[in-house]
Amino acid sequence: MSTKANITGKQLTAWSEKFHADRANVIASNASVANGFTNASIDQAAAQQLPYTFSLDLKKQGSITNQKSSGRCWLFSAMNIFRYEIIAKHNLEDFELSQNYMFFYDKLERANYYLENMIRIADEPVTGRLFSFLNMDPMGDGGQWDMMANIVRKYGVVPKNIYPDGANSIKSHDFNPYLTSLLREYAVELRKLLADGKSQEEVRARKEEMMAVIYRFLCIVLGEPPKTFDFTVTDKDGKVYQDFGIDGKAFFEKYVGMNLDDYVSLINAPTEDKPMNRTYTVKYLGNVAEGAPIKYLNLPIEVIKAAAIAQLKDGNPVWFGSDCGPFSLGNLAVFDRATANVEQLVDIHYGFSKGDRLVYGDSAMNHAMV
Repeated sequence: MSTKANITGKQLTAWSEKFHADRANVIASNASVANGFTNASIDQAAAQQLPYTFSLDLKKQGSITNQKSSGRCWLFSAMNIFRYEIIAKHNLEDFELSQNYMFFYDKLERANYYLENMIRIADEPVTGRLFSFLNMDPMGDGGQWDMMANIVRKYGVVPKNIYPDGANSIKSHDFNPYLTSLLREYAVELRKLLADGKSQEEVRARKEEMMAVIYRFLCIVLGEPPKTFDFTVTDKDGKVYQDFGIDGKAFFEKYVGMNLDDYVSLINAPTEDKPMNRTYTVKYLGNVAEGAPIKYLNLPIEVIKAAAIAQLKDGNPVWFGSDCGPFSLGNLAVFDRATANVEQLVDIHYGFSKGDRLVYGDSAMNHAMV
């Protein structure tokens, strides 16, 4: 290896001298170490320019919901879309749907989806990319709009008071590793059965036994969801709505009433391998084995902005996912490059294009909101 590839003592000395030659570096270092990197980067002048009054603002959205220590943002935001319809249509002061109900059935269906894929790719080597992709995080909390829609089409939704959060749904990392280990152990067994020449019928019979255990596991950690329930709510004028023995699907159809087939996921992925105005999917990404595939329509960002504004003008909230890592300030509840001015703090400039950031794994949709 060339000596030029190594960091030398001479270089360290030169870099240190250059660092101390500019007092701004020392001030920035002191501020960052004492207060944290992003807090030290806050540009107060930019923060003062952020608007908090908007020309288009949907009301009747209900009180703030909290996913706590779980990755259920996609479910919380979707339930907030649905409860907006319930609040608006039925003149309610507030209302909340059960995110735990969706969580339970997503976990159950996702476990089945993983085991089915393990059967389907039994001939794939465990060192291959496909196996690694499927086995990496089979019980992760995250998801997509189409995955949520698959659960709702099959199981519907229920009010939160019927099936509320528990200690494990609000802190999912407490049980996810144990469920993941169980699934991986089952994958070993299924692959061995197939390697030993067992028939598909025999293998799936064993898989059904495995799924019964997984159902029991989920009932223990999340509680068993209701099959039917009684529902009573009073609107702001004292009108009472009641249903007895209703199930989740019927509740969704009657009280939410949205046609999920009317909605598509729009993305902006300006990469060479994804021409605009075409739909894309991610193979083996999903949760319900028989559910609709994940689908995205790739559009220019200007078109997506116009579509979002048009949907808001029609009185419908917008579900969206974005990269909530860079330039985010949770304490101010803003994502703003000018306010989280890390470039000024460390005297650099990020010129990375969005397309390159996606290709090089520097950016990804990691949080859903409304």
